[in-house]
Amino acid sequence: MSPEPSPLHLAYSPCPNDTFVFDALAHGRVPGMPAPEVTFADIDITNGLAQQGRFDVLKVSYAVLPYILGTYTLLPCGGALGRGCGPLVLAREARADLSGGTVAVPSETSTAYLLFRLWAADTLPGGVGEIVVLPFHEIMPAVRDGKVDAGLVIHEARFTYRDYGLHKLADMGEHWERTTGLPIPLGAIVAKRSLGGAALTRLADAIRTSVRMAWEDPEASRPYVMEHAQEMDPAVADQHIGLYVNEFTADLGEDGYAAVRGLLTRAAAEGLVPALGPEALAFP
Repeated sequence: MSPEPSPLHLAYSPCPNDTFVFDALAHGRVPGMPAPEVTFADIDITNGLAQQGRFDVLKVSYAVLPYILGTYTLLPCGGALGRGCGPLVLAREARADLSGGTVAVPSETSTAYLLFRLWAADTLPGGVGEIVVLPFHEIMPAVRDGKVDAGLVIHEARFTYRDYGLHKLADMGEHWERTTGLPIPLGAIVAKRSLGGAALTRLADAIRTSVRMAWEDPEASRPYVMEHAQEMDPAVADQHIGLYVNEFTADLGEDGYAAVRGLLTRAAAEGLVPALGPEALAFP
């Protein structure tokens, strides 16, 4: 008798959109798909893990794709794209001038950072001054306390920044959508090419099924979501899921792939990432 294959090892964030999407898969409720091993890590960590070739499947920033597509392939589902869900630049004053200013960002390998740099190239003639990388939860306090001139924030900060007395200086997503007409690409699901085409197709189908199961019975995922939501208010968690889990999560589709190619092509033209080959995003 041949030994049972080892379970897949997944790494994704504890954010509500990820736990909502992967709840059924993580708990072995997707028919025909054994429960994987799961490691929770913020996306800046999973970006680094992917560059080291760690884990079979990871949630990463689209910004890191040019560095990992030799080892991983982009799955056509499970990730985060959308409209009206872009990162924000926050400041203490509503009309702050950021030219030459210090900006705190959660990562320099994130999609949010690429969107910020593309926005800055279009709108800040003097350019940005110093970039400071801070843990996500430290950014809004640092802006509030005057330690930095502005902060780039993502996820639930869209709903909570006013609690810190801060103002939205710009919405990176609005700028992206206005200049491209495309949805905003944020987080990607990638899997090792070495798994093989058949296994990758089964995995993509299982993730789509997990997404559909979460939509059909949202309450089934709630314990998993709230267990890992880092003391987030349930209403904020629901807003988070509503914003980041949408039709592009079930399938990237033509517009989704166009958004990813558009982001990485523009970023390469600015010298922010290496250029992609014409077939780099092909699946499987």
